[in-house]
Amino acid sequence: MNIPRRRFLQLAAGAAALPAASRMAFADTYPSRPVHIVAGFAAGSASDINARLVGQWLAERLGQPFIVDNRPGAGGNIASEFVVRAPADGYTLLYASTALAINETLYAGKMTFNTQKDLVPVASVVRTLVVMEVNPDFPAKTVSEFIAYAKANPGKVNFATIGAGSLQHLTGEYFKMVTGIDMVPVHYRGAAQAIPDLMAGRVQVMFDIVVSSLSYINAGQTRAIAVATPKPHELLPKIPTISETLPGFEAGGWQGFCAPSKMPADIVDKLNREINTVLADAKLRTRLVELGGLPAPGTPAEWGQFIASETDKWGKVVREAGLKIE
Repeated sequence: MNIPRRRFLQLAAGAAALPAASRMAFADTYPSRPVHIVAGFAAGSASDINARLVGQWLAERLGQPFIVDNRPGAGGNIASEFVVRAPADGYTLLYASTALAINETLYAGKMTFNTQKDLVPVASVVRTLVVMEVNPDFPAKTVSEFIAYAKANPGKVNFATIGAGSLQHLTGEYFKMVTGIDMVPVHYRGAAQAIPDLMAGRVQVMFDIVVSSLSYINAGQTRAIAVATPKPHELLPKIPTISETLPGFEAGGWQGFCAPSKMPADIVDKLNREINTVLADAKLRTRLVELGGLPAPGTPAEWGQFIASETDKWGKVVREAGLKIE
């Protein structure tokens, strides 16, 4: 474990180490004014909708507005850097996504902050499903058939992504790394551009977030081969998992809250409790599932450990694929 990671996990566990009286010093009056949730993606995206949903519920429970501030760009680094530089008073939070783990290696040497040293984990919110889908006319029907086809046709299988360094891209690279097959990434500006080419057969496969692809799968315009979850997902209950063929293979998106590293531990505790309470509501859970995710409550320490493990995992994929942002 390197020093930055150790610091990250210490910050996550810090709340539990303080006396109860100290932990309550600020929590009784927080929040006393609007809280800003800084998000590194565009308004209207599924992640943005999730952030606004949770923010609305927090506002109702805590009596102050939770305002989503979209700051897209640089794979989420613009939003992260803004939060790192903000006062650590609980009024500026980062709505983090999988990019937080990817960027530490992808942008190595180009970031002005360290995500694991300069941010404290607050609360996990949701895990999102990645589905492996192909053109309906593609001959392979299963993961094993797909691997066999790709090995028999090296360099002739193209996989669509929504941009270099995206989760969709790295999941494809991860699949290549595990199977030893040769696939060629084709980068698009977004799923809206990639999926039509998948339907038309200009690319053969895509590892996509299910919310972008579910309607096409259900309409038979693309065909789901497998999901990258440990067990079948309720949105696609009849589709097998990739791990049934490749044991241990798992990939997915995730979202949750982080904050500047020196934020008082009592505020971390209070936000974590409130967010976990919100995630337990049946109506919110239903809406999150409709958006392709499952609620993922937990402690700050568990959230920090998860982010650290994801940073290790995607760092290995980035290095193996030789990726870097110029």
